Amino acid sequence: DLQVDLLTIAFRCDLTRVASIQNSNAENHIRFPWLNSMGDGHSLSHAGPSSTNEANELILRDTWYASKFYRLISQLDQVVEGDKTVLDNSVVFWGNELSVGNQHSHVNMPFIIAGSGGGYFRTGRYLTYQNVSHVNMLVSFLNAMGIEATTFGDPQFCDGPLAGLH
Repeated sequence: DLQVDLLTIAFRCDLTRVASIQNSNAENHIRFPWLNSMGDGHSLSHAGPSSTNEANELILRDTWYASKFYRLISQLDQVVEGDKTVLDNSVVFWGNELSVGNQHSHVNMPFIIAGSGGGYFRTGRYLTYQNVSHVNMLVSFLNAMGIEATTFGDPQFCDGPLAGLH
């Protein structure tokens, strides 16, 4: 909560325009005693969705992460900036590096984008894409910030901005 609060204060005071919060790394050896979730995060993700206890523990953790994401966007939505809010003028992205941990899969990756980047993105929608690299979404973020890029990272994994976000 303190990280989210400090981030909101930094935006409120215009100390920064860019920030990131990373809760773990790929090894994810974190335990969540405040949730009575003492399993190793990496092992839990490798147990697979058919392992009910481990899957439920991951759902509990993801719900906790979702509450922190909600805290952040709610706070940013309370900070008035002209005729909009900081959230309206921001792009807040929540993602994971894998869709299914035990398969190391990048297929059907769930991402959440909040804020419209000052009106650049249409919000309030659920979109699905087939066989599209998430790097295209990062190009869209650059474009929303006024950077006229057509690629991000390794060009072999990028086709340009993600269609339909704008």
